[in-house]
Amino acid sequence: MLLGRSTGGIGTHVAQLSADLRDRGVDVIVVTHPITAQNFDLGPVRLWWPGSAGAVRALRDFRLLRRLASTADIVHAHGHQGALLATLTTLDPRGRARPPKLGAPKVGAPKLIVSQHNAVLEGSGRQGLKRLAQRWVAHHADLVTGASSDLVKEALAFGAGHAELAEVPSPRVPGLLAQPPADGATRARIAQTLLSSLAPSSLDVNEKDLAVPQLAVPQLAMPMVVTISRIAPQKNLPVLVEAASRLRQTCVWVVLGDGDPQLLAQLRRQASALAAPVHFVGARSDADRWLRAAEVFVLPSQWEARALVVQEAMAAGTPVVATDVGGLHDLVAGTGLLVIPGDPEAIAEATDRVLAEPGLRDDLAARGREVARGLPDGRDTASRWLAWYAETLLMT
Repeated sequence: MLLGRSTGGIGTHVAQLSADLRDRGVDVIVVTHPITAQNFDLGPVRLWWPGSAGAVRALRDFRLLRRLASTADIVHAHGHQGALLATLTTLDPRGRARPPKLGAPKVGAPKLIVSQHNAVLEGSGRQGLKRLAQRWVAHHADLVTGASSDLVKEALAFGAGHAELAEVPSPRVPGLLAQPPADGATRARIAQTLLSSLAPSSLDVNEKDLAVPQLAVPQLAMPMVVTISRIAPQKNLPVLVEAASRLRQTCVWVVLGDGDPQLLAQLRRQASALAAPVHFVGARSDADRWLRAAEVFVLPSQWEARALVVQEAMAAGTPVVATDVGGLHDLVAGTGLLVIPGDPEAIAEATDRVLAEPGLRDDLAARGREVARGLPDGRDTASRWLAWYAETLLMT
């Protein structure tokens, strides 16, 4: 397995898939960036990510990676950087599939599988070069999978000979489904406990000074809206703050997650200027409790595949308001409220509807739980990947 820097869903997926494959008797080694290894229990790892330890060691790491790949049956790369690195690793200098080294027990070069989890978004920079790299990878991979149907179509358009949809499950869904959904009184009680733990000591100095309602005792009876997200441009959080400032219903809106500190500072200034009831509280280990306490979960992203946190919100019985992008359409359509990306008024209106209509909330919660029950779990995913590995190994 090859995986670059990750602090979110991709790392969670690779950790779960690797563990489930090992339980089936597969020998899995993960080559990754040191930061990723710190965030996830990936099992046996090699910190040979070129460039992660400086330019001097980059060539050494690449050579070690090529040597390891020459002994593998499958090289399975995750994400665009991992895909490019894996393609370079499994090709000889002339661009052909690299034969095994003398003395290696394998009959042929390793098969290359690439799993794409994110789209290349407009405005991300160097798009021409990125598209060229995607096309090159697609032509050389034995199998390309996409976490959403649009990524599969993109891989085929770039020339992939074999592309499949590979839905990524959340390991938290079974545990959330095992708990009954919280009724109104239970949600209020959990929310009060959670919000009380934040007020005011856990808020940093900048947030305490914001001109927004503080998490004081009068607010604890308010309904709570939750967003769980990395602080990153792709997540469109400025649109979220704008939407929160336009709400007609009174609420406390809590954003869980960390990331870009400069963007976080900008978001807090924006919330202050708009008097938006938004509180950025950082990453939390008890995200499941926040989901169960929320009246509604909102995700305003510019693009998502099948966001793990949306699956978790549905399993918790929390209605979802999400942008109609990527794989969210297939996941949320009919079970939550989809809105136009980048439209704060649409997000505000949808959130207001759920807050103002208990019957709608209950209906969406029940639909979401039903869909979540049918989502694949880790065992299903491991079985599917074992079948794909076997099929790929038989290809000539």
